Amino acid sequence: MNPTLQFPQLGPVMPEIVMACAALIILLLDLVMKRKETVAFLSIVATAIVTYIMFDASGVTFGGMFVSDGYSMFFKFIFLLSLILSILISVKYIKVERVNFGEYYSLMLFATLGMMIMASAGDLIVLYLGLELMALSTYVLAGFIRYDKKSNEAALKYFLLGAFASAMLLFGISLTYGLTGTTNIKAVADYIAKNGLSANPALMFSVILFTVAFGFKIAAAPFHMWAPDVYEGAPTSVTAFMSVGPKAAGFAAIGRVFLIAFALLKVDWVQILIPIAVITMATGNILAISQTNIKRMLAYSSIAHAGYALLGIIAGNSEGLASTMNYLLIYAFMNIGAFAVVILLRSEGFKGDNISDYEGLSKTHPLSAALMLVFMFSLTGIPPTAGFMGKFYLFLAAVNAGYTWLVVVAVIFSAISAYFYLRIVMYMYMKEPATEVKLATSPGINLALTLTVVAVLVIGVLPGKIIDLAKVAISGFWA
Repeated sequence: MNPTLQFPQLGPVMPEIVMACAALIILLLDLVMKRKETVAFLSIVATAIVTYIMFDASGVTFGGMFVSDGYSMFFKFIFLLSLILSILISVKYIKVERVNFGEYYSLMLFATLGMMIMASAGDLIVLYLGLELMALSTYVLAGFIRYDKKSNEAALKYFLLGAFASAMLLFGISLTYGLTGTTNIKAVADYIAKNGLSANPALMFSVILFTVAFGFKIAAAPFHMWAPDVYEGAPTSVTAFMSVGPKAAGFAAIGRVFLIAFALLKVDWVQILIPIAVITMATGNILAISQTNIKRMLAYSSIAHAGYALLGIIAGNSEGLASTMNYLLIYAFMNIGAFAVVILLRSEGFKGDNISDYEGLSKTHPLSAALMLVFMFSLTGIPPTAGFMGKFYLFLAAVNAGYTWLVVVAVIFSAISAYFYLRIVMYMYMKEPATEVKLATSPGINLALTLTVVAVLVIGVLPGKIIDLAKVAISGFWA
């Protein structure tokens, strides 16, 4: 053996190793293991502990291809949070849907593993590998209700359009490699600076290809066409998971690629992202108005929130990036909380997917209606909820970066969103119940609802802790 070869340091990649081992254990022991959700829960806790221990311990391994820093750790907590909340709301739901298989939990863990790899990718190839692991797992999860044609359609549509986005990403990576001779993200930035490639049209075309690929992953318009159908057809617990985890992973990748590799091209890619952000906010908020299915409405809502989060990337500085990270964490609580209430209404013989199903909920189940009220207020951005503070920091960062007019546009569309969010509140509190709805409660979903509503209210009143944590996390991002 060549004495100069060294075994790569495994410390920075320990959270991923723990997650991969847990996913494999659940997959292999499915036939003999009864409490699969317990094993999944413990696996997430173990991964979270390892991630927390390493929060302040940055490290680079595998020749700079994998980076463990505060930036990646912050996103990993978002991924783990969305995973644990999604599993808590899944336990009874997948039994009602008759899909209580061990592969469900294993695929959730594999998808999260892909997201974690994306957040720590120091190389474009590693970024692609993480994205594909996440994508392939979520394709299967979207079609997990095998006897449901809508679920089958969701998986097929997600797969076909996802393959297109992956091809765009690979094309962009190949162009970048051909121009710079490297796929290392920081080395790409150094080569562009050293050789004055910022005006190269081929490199600009590469940036456009990355924009298309990442736009698909975060469901930004006009690359959003998959989201409404997939969100509606996929199992509701999977929809909740997909609306947060993959979106956050997409933004983690955008941060690495655009703010590091293509930092010198900021003037150019900002001109691309600005119209995308405006179109995304317009598409999400306007098309959500006409929806009668709550999962489709929340899908368009998710599209709109991707537009808001892009404001922090467009700002292009530490304040903007921190505000986007802060917003994605807040979005995890309020959006999964809303989907948890949707799952509450899913019982044998009753889906609860239509907005009309919420008529008179405050009279039959006042606590559930109150929870949905809080989540709808937060998604709208009404104080004193976390959603308001998340938008406040985003808008402030954009204003400080000189994009006041863009913030005015965002505020207008945010005001429009009040119509379809508060329409659900109107149905719950101002209409008589059409049918008696039996809630599908369970300890898991009760815990998830408690955690989400407390977080939405506490962060709304005391927002400084999370934004400060985000600022600390990116302190060495450009180092």
